[in-house]
Amino acid sequence: MTGPESGPGPADLVPDGPGVPVPEQGAWLRRGISRNGGPLVEDRDVVWLQAGPYYADSRGFAGTTTFDGSAVHFHHLTGEPGEDAGTFRWEGADLVERGTNPDGSTFLEIWTPLPGADGAAGSWSGRDHHVVLVGRHVVHVDFREGTYWRL
Repeated sequence: MTGPESGPGPADLVPDGPGVPVPEQGAWLRRGISRNGGPLVEDRDVVWLQAGPYYADSRGFAGTTTFDGSAVHFHHLTGEPGEDAGTFRWEGADLVERGTNPDGSTFLEIWTPLPGADGAAGSWSGRDHHVVLVGRHVVHVDFREGTYWRL
């Protein structure tokens, strides 16, 4: 996907208050990202897979998630170092994530479910890589990059 997304502005999509945990199994395509209250845009396909507490993101990071009753924390174990957190809400079938980066900048991401996410799910790690499978979707992350395949 490329180009700006149309529709409601970022402030219209997520009300204040605590968020929800992410589902135990899912595959999502990012529909757009808003940075610091700007417009929703998308310049590449970004896929996020969740299998139990394990996740992999095609941008190049993978690890585990935890939920603190308000926000989901992404603990990066492979690929891009660090940790980030976001507050998730359901907007129809989409997951809407809002968060603050370590540098104080803010983001809002819209995640649309991918078809073919039912069926087998699992996660495998090696010394320098992490793989997550959800239905027909696979993301592999190593120290260089993240890669997405549809089976």
